[in-house]
Amino acid sequence: MKHSVLFACIAICLILAGCRHRQEPSVPIAVAVQEVEPKDTAVLEFPHPKQTLLTADDITLTKELLYDQHTLEDTYPYKDTVRSFKWDVIRNCLAYIENMQTDTAKWVVLQNYKNLNKEAPLVRKFVRNAYRRVSDTLGVERYQSVPLYLPTDTVVPERYGRDGTIAYLRGEEGSFCRIHPVTFEEEWLAPRRYLKQLVDSTVFNHVVFVDRLDQNIATLEHVGKGEWKIRSMNPSTTGRHAPPYAQETPLGMYLIQQKKTRMVFLKDGSAETGGYAPYASRFTNGAYIHGVPVNVPRTSMIEYSWSLGTTPRSHMCVRNATSHAKFVFDWAPTERSLVVVIE
Repeated sequence: MKHSVLFACIAICLILAGCRHRQEPSVPIAVAVQEVEPKDTAVLEFPHPKQTLLTADDITLTKELLYDQHTLEDTYPYKDTVRSFKWDVIRNCLAYIENMQTDTAKWVVLQNYKNLNKEAPLVRKFVRNAYRRVSDTLGVERYQSVPLYLPTDTVVPERYGRDGTIAYLRGEEGSFCRIHPVTFEEEWLAPRRYLKQLVDSTVFNHVVFVDRLDQNIATLEHVGKGEWKIRSMNPSTTGRHAPPYAQETPLGMYLIQQKKTRMVFLKDGSAETGGYAPYASRFTNGAYIHGVPVNVPRTSMIEYSWSLGTTPRSHMCVRNATSHAKFVFDWAPTERSLVVVIE
């Protein structure tokens, strides 16, 4: 698996930037995949070359909504532009997700929520970002991340892996595990304390797609080889870049790791409770898919906000109508569902 789905999705999004035409999910669309960095053409490679691998053309999407409130059309107006669900990008990613599950290796998830598994050591080359926090040169912050070491050097980590990233477990080497994250190009060594092994029967049949550019969210369910049902299509609001507190929702593929009926949050820069977000499903760091936030002193839930589907406003989370957040909360099994953030 030489090239990552993250590179593929970002490249496709760049190809489609500025292209807003109606794309019905009943018609498969072939998409050329070009890697962003390095700048040669990317060819997705998988562990079993003798097996027939799926492409975007092989993915069939059918609308069978299980949640039908606040539903958006495939394309819809927003101010003086047109927004859409990027079904061609989604098809490409779904083909990748199906293909990556042909591997027989065991799954692990990188975990270090709130540094519960110990603060990661400093990487060899680090910078301070706009938030004055230590990050690697690829922009992944040290806080809540997992140190990744080159197979030839287990003294100083080379980079950080985001909490919630899934990886193949390739083997164990002393206190380290050799892993291949599905959104990375290479194998890495990670200390065992930062990894949680998923059960052998794990399959990823539930996928949530979050679009940072068009501020929408779609849920899809795998029902057969190459066949996916669209279960919901809704407006959402993602994280914004606004130091020192609010952060963008990070691009990539993550595992839903934890759920809270009420996720309590603090007021910015304070230890004082600011309120709660209902039906919260955490997928990376402190990023949750959740309903409309309820600010103190209010206690009752709010179904909808005018800001949904407009511009990024969150602190990293993905806001939804509260009833849609509850749908995701109930529909997507913990540690068996993926969240893919595209733009």
